[in-house]
Amino acid sequence: MTPSTAYSRDLGDELRRLRETCTGLSGHKLAEKLGWDPSKVSTIEHGKARASEIDLVQYLTTCGKDVDFYENFKRRYQYAFDEYVVQVSGELRTVAMAESTAKTITSYSPQAIPGLLQTPEYADGIYRMTGIVPEDRIPTLVQFRTDRQSILRRHDRPTCLFYIHEHALRLQAGSHQVMEAQYTRLLFRTHAVRIVPADAPMAASGCVLWEYEKVRPIVFSETNLAKVFVQDPGAIARTRLLFDRLDQVALSAEQSRSKLAKYVSRPREDLDDSGPHLA
Repeated sequence: MTPSTAYSRDLGDELRRLRETCTGLSGHKLAEKLGWDPSKVSTIEHGKARASEIDLVQYLTTCGKDVDFYENFKRRYQYAFDEYVVQVSGELRTVAMAESTAKTITSYSPQAIPGLLQTPEYADGIYRMTGIVPEDRIPTLVQFRTDRQSILRRHDRPTCLFYIHEHALRLQAGSHQVMEAQYTRLLFRTHAVRIVPADAPMAASGCVLWEYEKVRPIVFSETNLAKVFVQDPGAIARTRLLFDRLDQVALSAEQSRSKLAKYVSRPREDLDDSGPHLA
């Protein structure tokens, strides 16, 4: 059986939601209607097995969908089990689903505070700084980012470790009050944070490693233009080496807290500073 991916599980979940909203049938009842073994519906909806084109036609037709819907879904589904999947930056479901089911999250952020730790005001500032997000889209994106953070408040929340480069701390994405609130949040309301000093010899781009109990780990990387999901074993191994290197050069958790405490007071000292946004 082909290993599941973040995208196959996302699209499988989309099929499940179609079944529930369009037919009101249970998985077992849908299987009976299609003449399938019940396990076939389950494995497809959990993204554990690739549905054939005939399977998709039968499934989607039973859900009342037309040929245009089928062609669009088939176009997306053809990439469902690829080890490298690229999505445009506006697609959000796959990230939310992959992140919310992870047991361990390890991230490296060289340019900005990680999304899971951003205050709404800081997130707003980051989106505005890119210059490529439509004004009317920003509130929706900020709300989505804020909603994602609920996983850190769950009783079964993932174990998280955030490596943040000091360059990210120096990027001013809003007023001094916004930055002080963001530094304070890092200091008092997060899981483990390790600061990578500004002079540390690190040239790697940012990434996140999501690890699960029963499926392959996923490496996730994001730019302003695209989101990349990777399950290639070689890429995962290289990512683990990156985090080993970060463990060597980053400040300890206690040293990181001391560093953050200095940043908390910095905005007050520079209230009248009219210098550039990058320190």
